[in-house]
Amino acid sequence: MMLQIDFWALFTFAVGLLVSFLSAAFVLGKMLLSQVEKRLDARFNVLEKKADEEAGEWRRVERELLDLRAELPLNYVRREDYIRGQSVIEAKLDGLALRIENQALKGAKHD
Repeated sequence: MMLQIDFWALFTFAVGLLVSFLSAAFVLGKMLLSQVEKRLDARFNVLEKKADEEAGEWRRVERELLDLRAELPLNYVRREDYIRGQSVIEAKLDGLALRIENQALKGAKHD
């Protein structure tokens, strides 16, 4: 028993098989790429959300720092400023003590 197949039938079958294989590969490739794209989109959405949260935290830290810079001069006295203020007060007290002593000496002379 001999099987005869015409060349054009065999050629058509081979081309059809090749086209079917390429179509299946194209569809599977497209499906694979769409899944990869979905996963990348999900990852980028998570990254964007975290970046927004982090930006909000940085804004909060910056606001707190600006508040601290505004409050610091009201609550903090430099050492040099404190020493200068104390020196002025002590000089005035010394001057007052000198006047009191002079008045006491004048009063002692008149008696």
